[in-house]
Amino acid sequence: MILAADGGFTPPGPSVFDLPPYVAGVTKPMTLLVLAAVVVGVFFVMSARRAAMVPDRLQYSGEMAYGFVRNSIARDVIGSHDFMRFVPYLVTLFFFILVNNLFGIFPFLQFPTFSHIGFVYPLALVSWVVYNAVGIKKKGFVGYLKHQTVPAGVAPVMLFLLVPLEFISNILVRPITLSLRLFANMFAGHLVLILFAVGGEYLLLHSDVLFFKPVGVVSLLLDIVLFFLELLVQVLQAYIFTLLTANYISGALAEEH
Repeated sequence: MILAADGGFTPPGPSVFDLPPYVAGVTKPMTLLVLAAVVVGVFFVMSARRAAMVPDRLQYSGEMAYGFVRNSIARDVIGSHDFMRFVPYLVTLFFFILVNNLFGIFPFLQFPTFSHIGFVYPLALVSWVVYNAVGIKKKGFVGYLKHQTVPAGVAPVMLFLLVPLEFISNILVRPITLSLRLFANMFAGHLVLILFAVGGEYLLLHSDVLFFKPVGVVSLLLDIVLFFLELLVQVLQAYIFTLLTANYISGALAEEH
């Protein structure tokens, strides 16, 4: 609960995301990043360690998780010819983001790691390097730059306007928009959950106005609804980030712009 100096309610703001380090400069988000990597790695290692023709529940879960990204994202977006070499990265990317997002509603942890933009930019930068690297490898630097900046079938007189716009859109802006979409959803969703929880608690337990107490109950009930909505958003954001990465890889490999 957040109380002002005079005992009134102070709504939560961006300061709730500024978690102080607890040892040697290590903060909670840093710890959660490492924990997410460990969780994803252990899950897939354990599910594949004793592979059998008749899978147990753990192996079946691992195969289903792997197959979802492999088939529904990598193969469907990149295409059956090139997709397999990107499956390890896309599977890792999806589940790493998903676990970090789910930390925001996991008891005792309750912090979405990617609500800190500084953790999202490096992730987007890796995807940016991957899809540009595969495009340059296939087409050469000049050929890839032309592929990304010169639209097919456009009159030459329009190129002086379109080439800079395409360069900004396809080369410069993509990692920024990829980052901001994930960051903004995790930041806003977590802040709203905190607001309804602490606001409802204050109205229910600390308000002197009798009318506000039922409003506090409604606020807490809405927080439960928002909890499940946030769960959906967390899964969708992991999916969208991975899907867009696959789409950018597909575009870099495509024969035509």
